[in-house]
Amino acid sequence: MSTANAGYQAPTVTVSSSLPKRASDAVLIVPVVSGQDEDATATVVANPFLDAEAVGEIDVALRALGAKGGNEQLTRLVAPSLPVASVLAVGLGKDRDELPADVIRRAAAVAARSLNGTETVITTLSDLDLGAAIEGLILGAYRFTDFRSSKTAPKDAGLREITVLTADTKAKTKAAAERATAIATAVATARDLVNTPPSHLYPAEFAKRAKALGEAAGLEVEVLDDKALAKEGYGGVIGVGKGSSRPPRLVRLAHRGAKNKPRTRGAGTGKAKTVALIGKGITFDTGGISIKPAANMHHMTSDMGGAAAVIATVVLAAKQQLPIDVIATVPMAENMPSSTAQRPGDVLTQYGGTTVEVLNTDAEGRLILADAIVRACEDGPDYLIETSTLTGAQTVALGARTPGVMGSDEFRDRVAEISQRVGENGWPMPLPEELKDDLKSTVADLANVSGSRYAGMLVAGTYLREFVADGVQWAHIDVAGPAYNSGGPWGYTGKGGTGVPTRTMFAVLEDIAANG
Repeated sequence: MSTANAGYQAPTVTVSSSLPKRASDAVLIVPVVSGQDEDATATVVANPFLDAEAVGEIDVALRALGAKGGNEQLTRLVAPSLPVASVLAVGLGKDRDELPADVIRRAAAVAARSLNGTETVITTLSDLDLGAAIEGLILGAYRFTDFRSSKTAPKDAGLREITVLTADTKAKTKAAAERATAIATAVATARDLVNTPPSHLYPAEFAKRAKALGEAAGLEVEVLDDKALAKEGYGGVIGVGKGSSRPPRLVRLAHRGAKNKPRTRGAGTGKAKTVALIGKGITFDTGGISIKPAANMHHMTSDMGGAAAVIATVVLAAKQQLPIDVIATVPMAENMPSSTAQRPGDVLTQYGGTTVEVLNTDAEGRLILADAIVRACEDGPDYLIETSTLTGAQTVALGARTPGVMGSDEFRDRVAEISQRVGENGWPMPLPEELKDDLKSTVADLANVSGSRYAGMLVAGTYLREFVADGVQWAHIDVAGPAYNSGGPWGYTGKGGTGVPTRTMFAVLEDIAANG
């Protein structure tokens, strides 16, 4: 059973240039494509690992079963000449010169999820894209069973061993496989945190788990409790947490990787960059006094999805020894209604001195994030990335699968482009200047919401922009929908926490490490 303290325990991944002599319990996953003719049956994608006899057996079976090879179509069959229990053919759609990595990633995940109960798989998908195949297999096989009793818990161990077939098994290829495994493990760790119910993941426990993950990765760790937060003036975090019997926390995790920067000439040289990461850690959000409707409120267990992704990302940066400094600031609170909760109309003072009229206590995420942004900017970062399940307006504008990316124009576009490249599909959004006028207050420096029902996601981004220090390139990634899948599984996304945008943030960190 996986535990959030230790991080997700991924299957073992082995790189090989040939099929094993005997793997009687294993399933071989092979990609197939559909023909140009709609009536044509699927054909095996050419690879150096299957001889003509094996390919012939698979093709005959595919024809007999009427397999078409459409995207993510699965066909289970037997090929007697192969040293495996069975073969699982997964469709990639129409044959083409170049297949996008996300097509491979999704195909691998759908195949892995269908093999529930199988402990060992071998695949030739890795011949098309090694990293995407590994990420897809691990994420597709992910399941969260920590709170199931013996009555409903799976009777098997799940996927434990993956062999990826590649023509080249040199050190560079093995390092690429290790990197892909580490990325998928980080995403699964974030999923574990999101999927842990609020009865068991409240601010103090969340901070404890973040500390354990950070210390295991060699990070510098600092945890501020409610007394320290009050003393140092974190008015947003304290204000949001006032209504709960479980006090707030703020966790700082620092990876000091600049010392790893190679002294070479060319792109990416010079002073190593510092990147601030910030994630919203509302362990449960009732809306406070401005209480939410009861329907689907249980989904608010995911309101710490941004924090989970940030924690997983900074730990991954340390494990991958990125040659930059990455400092995560993670505010954690539970937003509850009670006799001690902040009220609509209250005024609080954010860390740094800005006063805010709280017109709606359900717009709490921006209050804790503003404190964290000001604190993070005291470190003098070159870049700041903040992510949060911030606004329902994100889902209205972009749906449940597309994060909204706001921020300084150049860095916003850079983050969105990288997000699209890795398959998390962030989309750049504007922050019109006129929206700032909607946040004027009659009694304080700012109001936490506008009086308009329009542009809610952009208004939230505009609020956060007020707290970013001059000269810092920043991006805000709103994942209100993408952080949690309340529907059925698709691609490499199962039901529950998704781990978005862990892969985006890590890819951005790698890009900054390489290019500044």
